[in-house]
Amino acid sequence: MVRATLRLGLRQNLGQFALLVLVNAFVGAMVGLERSILPAIAEQEFQLAARAAILSFIAVFGVTKALTNYFAGRLSDRFGRKGVLVAGWFVASPVPFLLMWAPDWSWVIAANVLLGVSQGLTWSTTVIMKIDLVGPQQRGLAMGLNEFAGYVAVALSALATGYVAAHYGLRPQPFYLGIGYVAAGLLLSALAVRETRHHVAHEIRHHHAGAGAALGQLEIFRRTSLSDRNLSSVSQAGLVNNLNDGMAWGLFPLVFAAAGMELARIGQLAAIYPAVWGVAQIFTGALSDRIGRKGLITWGMWLQAAGIAVTALADSFAGFALGGVLLGLGTAMGYPTLLAAIGDVAHPEWRASAVGVYRRWRDLGYAVGALLAGFTADLFGLAAALWLVAALTFASGLITATRMRETLGARAG
Repeated sequence: MVRATLRLGLRQNLGQFALLVLVNAFVGAMVGLERSILPAIAEQEFQLAARAAILSFIAVFGVTKALTNYFAGRLSDRFGRKGVLVAGWFVASPVPFLLMWAPDWSWVIAANVLLGVSQGLTWSTTVIMKIDLVGPQQRGLAMGLNEFAGYVAVALSALATGYVAAHYGLRPQPFYLGIGYVAAGLLLSALAVRETRHHVAHEIRHHHAGAGAALGQLEIFRRTSLSDRNLSSVSQAGLVNNLNDGMAWGLFPLVFAAAGMELARIGQLAAIYPAVWGVAQIFTGALSDRIGRKGLITWGMWLQAAGIAVTALADSFAGFALGGVLLGLGTAMGYPTLLAAIGDVAHPEWRASAVGVYRRWRDLGYAVGALLAGFTADLFGLAAALWLVAALTFASGLITATRMRETLGARAG
């Protein structure tokens, strides 16, 4: 029987693991479609002047993705991972067409509702499936590779759409790429990806025998959000991490444009931060398996705050690029490590649900960041919005430094 020969580990499941890495690259590329050009579309084609209105698409994306993340974990526990992954790609299929044909901003909002639902289903499921495959060892490396694929694809897609927009116009040509992303992701997920729930059963039998860790959904939510000092510290850090990412997504292109950058240069700058973030995660994720999670998370938040501060002070391409590099490195230190810490603490029986709760809080950060940064920029200017987010990010690092314990080597109860 196939299940009798199951083995946990990255090397032991390399084929399926690599396939899921590729699938997540297409998931990330869908977000990259909007990363460099949607604020310009808002200003130039729909004449939106208020920053809060421009950033509304990020807020909607964040709320829908956050809510879907929570249900993705529950659904994958109940019905299996693969079906949730395939469903996510079906939800994404109208997005490129809505963006390229939108006659008004409400179509863009609708596209981002679908994009948020799709991202919640697909990205959450690829995370859960990789944790299933690798088992208790190498979680940091596994999450680093997953997030590497997703965010390098965000960067490359942002760079590509910026290039296409500079040469052929803001619409519809840049969004043709999205049709290819959906087709590739859907075909791979439906035809090649295999279910991983039986790996969870194998892990419970061999690594958590007799743990007796069945929990209700309310208790899982309470632990991950508030009562467990490690899980709740991870959740707040994830929220603030995506709060500054939502700000960067929406405001950075406007900051660069205000400094006189052309569209192609804005695309290059928009790609630096997720590119550094994506590549560095391979190393930071694996490093967390050796030196622990807490220090990387704490110092990563502080380095992100420094990157935002540098961007607020800069007025040239070199200064903005340096800010993007620092922000990317800081995010890389925390992003895969936060997911690995969830895997350290949460028992396999309720781990997928805990990941869903964490990702719910984390991706609410997009909405909080977009709205907070947008309203602050409208009232006090772009620089004030950047400084506020930098301060919040630094404070988040203080919380993990004082409240969180080291989770590497922890065993869920």
